[in-house]
Amino acid sequence: MVIFIDESGIHKSVDHSSFAMAYIEFENVEAIEKAIIAIEKKHNISHFKWTDLPWKLRAAFLTDVAKLPFQVKVAVFRNPIRPDEALEWSAQYLLIEKDFKAIYVDGKKPRWVELRLKKVLRDKGISVKKLKTLRDESSPGIRLADALAGVTRAYYDNPKGKATPLWKKVRHKITAQLVGGQVDE
Repeated sequence: MVIFIDESGIHKSVDHSSFAMAYIEFENVEAIEKAIIAIEKKHNISHFKWTDLPWKLRAAFLTDVAKLPFQVKVAVFRNPIRPDEALEWSAQYLLIEKDFKAIYVDGKKPRWVELRLKKVLRDKGISVKKLKTLRDESSPGIRLADALAGVTRAYYDNPKGKATPLWKKVRHKITAQLVGGQVDE
């Protein structure tokens, strides 16, 4: 299995932040990534990025990717948070498997993301060589995690808003959901 990690809302001082860890079985990674690219082409999206797209395209993308074989684990926090502590907490409690090929993190993150995750992995007895950063433009798996983190955060920000129907489409993919309070000083 391969794990892709992205977050949403960590820069905000209100509402929620979320970390999504999308789990894809290793044998299916290439097929799922090809399917994500095909979905993006179908909807004339060059690269899915939650914050850059209107609700109509978010809905179309999530409707189609919800049919793909993957699992997701999410951690949700009330803002404001300290992103490094929230990510560490998320990884400690959501990364319980040890039999995976790699963990890919959105490469637009500061260096602390990689360092914090490496510490968590070492503490859990997992090789830090399995951790890599990728830019969302180059990784359909990261774009999937971005979509899942975005819809999760949007749903928790407003459970009766536009994200609710989208959340319902992907909710069956969620195998673990941690909802915490504030992670701050």
